[in-house]
Amino acid sequence: MGRYTAKDIVNMVREEDVAFIRLQFTDMFGTLKNVAITPAQLLRALSGKVMFNGSSIEGFARIEESDMFLVPDLDTFAIFPWRPQQGKVARMICNVRRTDGTPFEGDSRYILQKAIEDAAGDGYLLNVGTECEFFLFQTDDEGNPTTNTREMAGYFDLGPIDFGENARRDIVLTLEDMGFEIETSHHEGAPAQHEVDFHYDEALKTADNIQTFRLAVRTIARQHGLHATFMPKPRAGVDGSGMHLNFSLHDMNGKNIFANSDNPEEISEEAMYFIGGIMKHIKGMSAILNPLVNSYKRLIPGYEAPVYISWGEQNRSPLIRIPYADSEEGRRIELRSPDPAANPYLALAVCLRAGLWGIRNKIMPPSPVRGNVAALTAAERAELGVEQLPATLIEALNEFDRDEFIREALGHHVCAKYVEAKKREWEEYSEQVSEWEIRQYLNKI
Repeated sequence: MGRYTAKDIVNMVREEDVAFIRLQFTDMFGTLKNVAITPAQLLRALSGKVMFNGSSIEGFARIEESDMFLVPDLDTFAIFPWRPQQGKVARMICNVRRTDGTPFEGDSRYILQKAIEDAAGDGYLLNVGTECEFFLFQTDDEGNPTTNTREMAGYFDLGPIDFGENARRDIVLTLEDMGFEIETSHHEGAPAQHEVDFHYDEALKTADNIQTFRLAVRTIARQHGLHATFMPKPRAGVDGSGMHLNFSLHDMNGKNIFANSDNPEEISEEAMYFIGGIMKHIKGMSAILNPLVNSYKRLIPGYEAPVYISWGEQNRSPLIRIPYADSEEGRRIELRSPDPAANPYLALAVCLRAGLWGIRNKIMPPSPVRGNVAALTAAERAELGVEQLPATLIEALNEFDRDEFIREALGHHVCAKYVEAKKREWEEYSEQVSEWEIRQYLNKI
């Protein structure tokens, strides 16, 4: 049973003096969209009768089948703390339905819901915690974003060196007003880079929270005269931004099955299989977890982002690590390649599907890597069977095309539309002549 009923929503809108309700949904690429209504239309919205033009959303529908409906998830009702206290603005996150009431197969939230239902059929519930990184840059005189910053702060620095400290504090307080449980926040390694970590939750709630988080960060940053970006690598020569995903699988009684009750220092056999499934499909998943041309500027040797397909215990160089846990409840695995440009619904869906596949097929991962995998020679990595993640978006798309299991997990509609759009993005990028090329070649050749 959910937290709220339709009657609860109506009462809250009236009692809190809500003037607008935003019906939010997410497109195929992870961009948050919305249709705004007034309280006069609330009952119609709660009945799933608010229509929108799906052909206007890239990757959704053709013109001849464009009418779609938004069906709110009542438990996602929240009031935006940054809006006026008189005439408040609230939101509900919605699922997308066709005119006959069936789920739209291109709705990424629905794709995650299907993966969650599949896991529940095996008696599993996925909990996910995230570590979301972002940059806070200056804006120009007209308010447009730049990649400029006057600060030189690094890991865990504080004010006055950390120029974004006040904005980060207000981001945390705003998120807490919206019901988030914030665990930590701090300055990251690169100048103007920040991280806010919120408490783990069930997979669907976490994906919703990531979308809310990104909206809140951008909004509060703007109030401070800054531009927040989740672009994976906005500046060369420094670390990029990641979105590490921490997974734990629970049974229906709430027991963490990744914990090894016989040996608390080790992870369970199911956790090993889950790792094995992800490692087996990580190349095919990369186009989802790292969706931009720019994503692969982050996944290069010499920085903290993973490059090689390996795993290790409390080791931050491999793709997957096993963080220290002081209790069975805290036992988890951390996937370090995803970046914050990813559609969180699709990202969690492919990870859950791959992990379940690993458990069902008892896919044991290779031996863990000891020490810094990036410090090994190519010959040493080859001897250990350590492969490399895709190095470019087009490589990732080719791997995606070859991984039939991941394509089936997302469905034909999303696969076709996604690959078409991303190949177009790669082609447009490949046609560009960069400033680096001009500097390197124009005067010499």
